[in-house]
Amino acid sequence: MAGFRIGRGRDNNRTPQQPSRQQPYGQQQQQPPQAPYGQQPYPPAGSPPQQQWPQQAAAGGHGEPEYFDPYGQQQQPPPYAGQGGQGGSYADNPGYTQAFAIGEDPYGQAATYHAGAGAAPAGPTGPRLPWKELLRGIVMRPGPTFFQMRDYAVWGPALTVTFLYGLLAVFGLDDARDDAINATLANAVPIVLSTGVAFVICGLLLGAVTHTLARQLGGDGAWQPTVGLSMLVMSITDAPRLLFAVFLGGDNMVVQVLGWLTWLAAGALFTSLVSKSHDLPWPKALGASAIQLIALLSIIKLGTI
Repeated sequence: MAGFRIGRGRDNNRTPQQPSRQQPYGQQQQQPPQAPYGQQPYPPAGSPPQQQWPQQAAAGGHGEPEYFDPYGQQQQPPPYAGQGGQGGSYADNPGYTQAFAIGEDPYGQAATYHAGAGAAPAGPTGPRLPWKELLRGIVMRPGPTFFQMRDYAVWGPALTVTFLYGLLAVFGLDDARDDAINATLANAVPIVLSTGVAFVICGLLLGAVTHTLARQLGGDGAWQPTVGLSMLVMSITDAPRLLFAVFLGGDNMVVQVLGWLTWLAAGALFTSLVSKSHDLPWPKALGASAIQLIALLSIIKLGTI
């Protein structure tokens, strides 16, 4: 087969081709198979394909190699060169990845799912309320108060109010009141103090149970505000019944009716507390506080009703 001779009239600036070795007589030089017109020829078998990259730097002066175009078409500027002078990033295009530092959020602040319908605030929604405004807010505007104090511990008011409530609870129960009144002062003081401590421990345990159930149901609140506020709700809601029971006795009809009404009010306040503190809908919030409501009814209310 005859070879092709390169002409000299057109491309004089090209590098001179090396003379091909002349095969011995009787042997024919093997030519690679010719590819169809418009397609890239395949490399000969046994030799790895070598891809030639243009030496010209990519547009934008970054020095990255351009993709080899076998048809000699003009290379398009890379996407990271910016479009319309706005400096677009090539990582925003399909098929590219974007690298960023640890702690950097290139997509903005992502919203975190909460168990309730609304998202919880990133930080405290207001300043800490003083103890007087806290007690007044639980009675007058419980929802905003619980929402504002969801990030603050209220151990001081909670322990003090619950302890005072336990001291008066002795006189709200008929049998315990008779024992405390008929006993001597040396015997009555330990009874009253031990009752106050017992109510504080009971409030802590019931509040911890309510917080645990709220977290099991998908809540995200802190345990210290939940336990402290639940102790305040337990003491404040039963205070009206306790005041009437001290003077009228626990068997009085007014005291019994008032006990049921305050128990229903405690259920509403516990539901609002868990809902605001843990971002839970009211059915789940009521379920989380159910054990505490049943315990209050059996321990405190049923003792006089």
